[in-house]
Parts: sequence; structure tokens; C-alpha cells
Amino acid sequence: MSTDVHTTETTADRATKPADLKIEVVVLAVADADRSKAFYSSLGWREDADFPISEGFRVLQFTPPGSQASIIFGTGVTPAAPGSGGSLLLTVDDIDAARAELIERGADVSEVFHGRGFSDAGQDRIPGRAPDGQSYGSFATFSDPDGNEFLLQEVTTRLPGRVEEPDVAELASLLLETALAHGRFEAATPEHNWWDWYAPYFSARQHGTDAEQATEAADRYMKDVHGIVRR
Repeated sequence: MSTDVHTTETTADRATKPADLKIEVVVLAVADADRSKAFYSSLGWREDADFPISEGFRVLQFTPPGSQASIIFGTGVTPAAPGSGGSLLLTVDDIDAARAELIERGADVSEVFHGRGFSDAGQDRIPGRAPDGQSYGSFATFSDPDGNEFLLQEVTTRLPGRVEEPDVAELASLLLETALAHGRFEAATPEHNWWDWYAPYFSARQHGTDAEQATEAADRYMKDVHGIVRR
């Protein structure tokens, strides 16, 4: 008996719901791939890839902590001039804490300012935090060795409509799928906490893996972390 769970999407649903277009990667132009790799590694950014694909073509990918989007740089990846990336926005919960950590890791971070964060030549930038600590109001900047600039922006409360509401029906369907998949695992293993298996399975499915891959990820987690394996 199949336990796969599917949701039905009508033609009307497809007509009214736009296709997902997620910003995944921003490509940066750099002069020295190894120098840039050392810089972003020093910031504590996750190294996702370093592929020397062929002579004169090398691709590196790094992801800032907590970010869904990454940066790519390397050799032969873009015709743009090194340092021409403009300002890339990094949102932070606490700009003072984020600034202090980046400085400790070796980045040359500006003083905190408010006013015009997105500014040609830095006009109308006022020293200090935003009055009353308004969300979206406090900024700081730093650059990589080539001059690609990053703009820190403190966001403590999102404006209405800036956070997508979860699709409750879709979540319910995924929870049901997780419960059924866990039932098979539970029947073939010693007693354990169900949520320990649910979490890696659910997370894997939300991040694009199929059911078989999610099952493998959850089983592996239970084995590696809790020492529990299928009989």
C-alpha cells in the first residue's frame, strides 16, 4: 500500500499563484580567488563549494550564517571588474553585536549610522543608531578585499506583508507524510522519542529532498546521534 501524500493543485490555483523565484546566489567579481576564500572563511561563512573545474575556471560558493542565499566567486565566473558588486544587504537582529563579531574576525566595519542606508557616495548618512531603535533604521558597512561592499541593516520587526504566511494545508500534508514514514521506522526500532526522527525528516523535505532521501537523512541522524538503528 502506498503512503505517499499528494496535494491537488487546480488550474485556477496555478493561475493565481506565481511561480517561486528565489534568489539563490549572487556572483561577485574578485581578483584573487584564494584571497577571497581566506577572507570569507575568516568571517565564519560556510564554504559550500570549491570546484577547480578546468584551467582558468574555478567556482567557490560561501553562505553567510542564517542566510538562504549565497555568494559565488572564483576564476572565470564573471566578466565584471573585481569589486563592482555594489552593496549586498545583510540583515541582522542586533547591529552592534554583528558589528563587534565581524570586527573580531578581521573585517573593517564602519561605525553604525542611520538615515539613508542606500546612498550614492554616502550622502545623508547620520552617525549613530536610528532614533528609538526603529527597525530597518540602523546600518553599517564593510567590504571584501576587492571592494565588494556589504551593508548591514538591523531588522527587529518585519513590515506587514514582508513574511510569507505558511501554507497550512501543505504543512498538514507534510506532517501526515512524516508521521506515516516515522510509523515504519518506529515499528522496526527500539523505543525512542518520535520528535527526534520527525525533525530531520521534516527539515529534509522542506529543503527539497524527496521522501526516500529524507528517510535516509532521518535514519542516519538517529544512528549517529542516538545510536538507534532499524532492526
